[in-house]
Amino acid sequence: MWQRRAKRSKEVNAELNITAFMNLMVVLVPFLLITAVFSQVSILNLNLPGTGAAQDQPDEPEKALEVVVRKNRLELMERASGSLIVINQKDGEYDFEKLNNSLQRLKATSDFADKTSITLLLEENIEYDVLIQTMDSVRAMKIEEENDSSKTIVYAELFPDISIGSAPEGKN
Repeated sequence: MWQRRAKRSKEVNAELNITAFMNLMVVLVPFLLITAVFSQVSILNLNLPGTGAAQDQPDEPEKALEVVVRKNRLELMERASGSLIVINQKDGEYDFEKLNNSLQRLKATSDFADKTSITLLLEENIEYDVLIQTMDSVRAMKIEEENDSSKTIVYAELFPDISIGSAPEGKN
């Protein structure tokens, strides 16, 4: 009989001790929430080329503006007639202000007054930041209006419908 009692008392109640794991979670979850980076995302709608059926070609092609971003310059072109303005880099930086001013002058002409679309063509290995700055330059123009005693900055639309593509091979 003695041996039977000894066998019964050797049985161990197997409980999981998860206290240490719970302590880790209590510390880890707030730490991860505090250190998470919350970024603000803005969305810009782009128009991509369509794959529709071939349409009848008009006698005169429609005027379309293109900005070609090269490694050392910006080229403002009209698709049918070719290069309009070449804007070389100034101190190793693209001159987006000159691009914006040139587009403002073009928008004031009767040929492009009602146009809202433009195409950006980029060479390979152009930085993403250059693309964004070019898009900002072609989308809107900043106008300073002076009232009696204050200045007001107003943004007007230039060419907000932006398409993106690869630049054709060109001379550097």
